[in-house]
Amino acid sequence: MANEQQIIEHLLNIEAVQIKPDRSFTWTSGIKSPIYCDNRLTMSYPAVRKLITSGFVDKLNDVTGEIDGISGCATAGIPHAAWLSDALQLPMSYVRASAKKHGKENQIEGVIKKGDRIVVIEDLISTGGSVIESVRAIQSAGATVVKVLAIFSYGLKKSEEAFNAIGIPYETLATFDQLIDFLISEGKITVEEKIDLLAWRNELG
Repeated sequence: MANEQQIIEHLLNIEAVQIKPDRSFTWTSGIKSPIYCDNRLTMSYPAVRKLITSGFVDKLNDVTGEIDGISGCATAGIPHAAWLSDALQLPMSYVRASAKKHGKENQIEGVIKKGDRIVVIEDLISTGGSVIESVRAIQSAGATVVKVLAIFSYGLKKSEEAFNAIGIPYETLATFDQLIDFLISEGKITVEEKIDLLAWRNELG
């Protein structure tokens, strides 16, 4: 069974998650950030991706019999959806950010049938906007999204509100708050830095 401390420790060790309390990371949006998260790196570490898959399986124990398929959000959610669907022996699909401009102009690749009950996999949840677009695409295909799972979440109030608004439950294997608590317990940041990091997160909404 995977727990959040194991996940966090691995993400830090492979530098999928990096923390700089001086906020010296710059996001594409221009935001000065103390955290950089690139969960795509987990693909290159078999032990880490196996732990993530195990964590996702644990999160689905309460709904396993209600699932007809696993769908990944393009692109970072795709490999984890593949590993999870293999572990559960379920069909797998993925959802593009938008429909293709050629061919059959699909937004959903793979098979999702009307009435199917789907779990959606994402690597990171910030505001929740991108994964919710994937949820809506699946719903438009006539399927039901049972749950959204992700590796990591910033724990923004915006994401809580967004998921509450569509009535879809979501869970992550680790959160920003758990990360900060782990860093404190390991003596990697000070209490003052913890306060500042949480204030930064809360400022984002």
